[in-house]
Amino acid sequence: MGIVNVTPDSFSDAGDSLAPESAVAKAWRLIEEGAAIIDVGAESTRPGATPVALADELSRLLPVLHGLRDSPVPISVDTYKPDVMRAALDAGASIINDIFGFRDTAAIDVVSKSNAGVVVMHMQGTPPTMQSQVHYDDVVKEVESFLRHRLSALALSGIEADRVVIDPGFGFGKRLVHNQALLAHLSSYGALGAAGVLAGLSRKGMLGTISGKDEPAKRLGSSIAAALLAVSQGANIVRCHDVAATVDAIKVWCYFSGGGGVIRPPAESDS
Repeated sequence: MGIVNVTPDSFSDAGDSLAPESAVAKAWRLIEEGAAIIDVGAESTRPGATPVALADELSRLLPVLHGLRDSPVPISVDTYKPDVMRAALDAGASIINDIFGFRDTAAIDVVSKSNAGVVVMHMQGTPPTMQSQVHYDDVVKEVESFLRHRLSALALSGIEADRVVIDPGFGFGKRLVHNQALLAHLSSYGALGAAGVLAGLSRKGMLGTISGKDEPAKRLGSSIAAALLAVSQGANIVRCHDVAATVDAIKVWCYFSGGGGVIRPPAESDS
């Protein structure tokens, strides 16, 4: 899943794709690099981010969606506002990625009237405050419980699990120790019965803490390492900024491991 941020204040690539033509061009480049999904967001949800007015989010988002109507891959829209979800689906988006996990019944109502796929993410708190009062007794169990309840709520509205991808929300109301525990137990979330598990670790602060790289754009190596760890732990989708490098790394990892995380012996037909 390639990231296209149509924002002036995202933590990693602020303003790089704010102009619609730049955002559309970036999306096409990511598709050429191997992205199977493009995720477009018009409101930053980094820690401490200020909420964006509905009109501003729509004015940033809709021209980009119109420019991607002929996309050969699904377009996902990263938003938690029901009105934006509705407009995005009308404009051709086929996936809604909600950081609030569709806790708003109005959001559920919008997607239930469509055939869209949904990404349900866990977040403790809200973007402006989520890193200031982080507390879990057992982060793995608490995130699992949240995701299980959201799957049930969606199913009650006719949104079956085969339309749903779950995301534990790395870095959203979590400290490094919580992110570490979630990654170590990521495979357990596959048992919840959703269509897939998404991991969004690309360029995040936790990687900077580990690697010592303060600038997000310098976290390519650590982002690739995290993506491979996530795939080895059962992630079906990795959300990333650096698509070409991540695709190459996953191809090599899958070839040598057979997709199972264990180095396989060569077949006689291998060259």
